[in-house]
Amino acid sequence: MIKMSHPICRIRAGMLDVAYEDYGAPSSTVVILLHGFPYDPRCYDEVAPLLVSAGYRVIVPYLRGYGQTRFIDEHAMRSGQQAAMGYDVVALMDALAIPDATLMGFDWGGRGACVVAALWPERVRALVTALGYAIQDIAAAVKPLAPETEHLLWYQYYFHTQRGRAGLAANRAALSRFLWRLWSPSWAFDEATFQRTADSFDNPDFVEVVVHSYQHRFGYAPGDPTLEAIEKALAARPQISVPTIALYGADDGVMPLQNAAADDDMFTNHHERRVLAGVGHNIPQEAPHEVVKAILDLMVR
Repeated sequence: MIKMSHPICRIRAGMLDVAYEDYGAPSSTVVILLHGFPYDPRCYDEVAPLLVSAGYRVIVPYLRGYGQTRFIDEHAMRSGQQAAMGYDVVALMDALAIPDATLMGFDWGGRGACVVAALWPERVRALVTALGYAIQDIAAAVKPLAPETEHLLWYQYYFHTQRGRAGLAANRAALSRFLWRLWSPSWAFDEATFQRTADSFDNPDFVEVVVHSYQHRFGYAPGDPTLEAIEKALAARPQISVPTIALYGADDGVMPLQNAAADDDMFTNHHERRVLAGVGHNIPQEAPHEVVKAILDLMVR
């Protein structure tokens, strides 16, 4: 496997000065890897070199609110809504003159990848998504879930409060480490592994973007007016027509496995579910070879 350093590139794309990592030949077919909360591009450290070895160009951006990614306008809304996740991916592709790419994402990154695949399918060769159809049904978000599921979402409700905002600001690393352990109970990560990611939470916009994300998805915070057209399109629950493999961790501590089949009808093209035994929420870091296999299986197809 190729051993790679992690040089950070920067480009202005849409609302952001995006920090991203770029590996492989510029002329190769592009795979974009998207991280979630609370993670960063380090979750793809074993995925990226395998894809480069297979002949692909790999781009791994830091999402808004993470690492060295910054908002261009100091007055811009620090939105973490789902429309922003998709918009940022398309803006980055436009800035880098990438007409289409295969997308892989989990957690927030999986949502962004699903948004692009649903609304801009011509830009997506194939999709690997952790947790399936990740586009939020905000209109239905206030409907209570079973108690066994509700208690897993305590952190989201925490961020609905001023106490949660203050807790994230004061304890961003400790809280994130705790979530890693809850969500990936079978993953024995060490402190060095966590620390390689924790620096990304020192972004000055991290708290605002995270809090807005978890408030907006329940309808408790307004969205960015500049993204309203995208949000309205997502409210229609658009189907995804690009070839897709959905990965699920059997030990995921935040998304119960019984939800795996619930959204099969949201995919209209080749769609396959793969359940990964002994794997929790952070699928790319816990099961990098399974992620690469899914991407390559779709690309070959």
